[in-house]
Amino acid sequence: MIKISTSILGAHDRIESIQKLNHTQTDYIHIDVMDNVFVPNYQLPLNEVNELGRYTQKPFDIHLMIQHPIEYIKALTVKNIDCITIHLEITDSLDEIIDLIRSYNYKIGIAIKPNTDINLIDKYIDQIDRILIMSVEPGFGGQKFIEKSIDRIIAIRNKRKDISIEVDGGINDQTIKKINELADIAVVGSYITGNDNYEEAINNLKN
Repeated sequence: MIKISTSILGAHDRIESIQKLNHTQTDYIHIDVMDNVFVPNYQLPLNEVNELGRYTQKPFDIHLMIQHPIEYIKALTVKNIDCITIHLEITDSLDEIIDLIRSYNYKIGIAIKPNTDINLIDKYIDQIDRILIMSVEPGFGGQKFIEKSIDRIIAIRNKRKDISIEVDGGINDQTIKKINELADIAVVGSYITGNDNYEEAINNLKN
C-alpha cells in the first residue's frame, strides 16, 4: 500500500491541520520550505517549522526548495524528522549537504524537477534513501499532475530497485491510481487539507 505524506502548505491553519492529522492514518507530515530564490514563493520559515514540530509525533518529511539549505538544516530543532529532501538542481555541493544530513541520522532525499534530466541523479543514487519526483513545477500547490511523470518514475526504479520513490504534485483520489503500483510515497496536499474529513480523504487515497 502506498504511503501518504500530507502537505500542509495550503492549510488555512497549519497548527489546526497538524492536530487533525494526528488522528488520521497519514504516514508523514510533508513540510514544504521555499526561499523565494530557488522557487518564486516563500513559505514555512524556520521558526514556524520548529514550532509545528511541537504539535505532533508524526514523522516530518521535509522538502527543502531552497538554494542554500545548510544553515537551515543546522538550525532545525524538530525532534521527529524522518527525511530531509534537497533539490538536485541547487548550486551548493550536494555531497556536503548529504554528509550533513547523514550526520543527524535523518534519511536523505533528492528531489528532481519535471524537466530535469533524470540521468543527473546517477552520481548520487547510491548515497541516498529517497528520490522525490516532482509531478508539477515546484513552488505552488494545487497544480495539475504532469502525465510524463509516470515514465520518470519507471526510469528511476530501473536505476535502483530498492530506492524509495516519492511523488509530489497534483495527487488526488484519481491521479494516485496512476502511481499506486509504481511509487512508495505520495505527497498530497489540497485533496486532504481542503476536505472537511481528513481521515476519509486519506482512506480514499490508500484504498
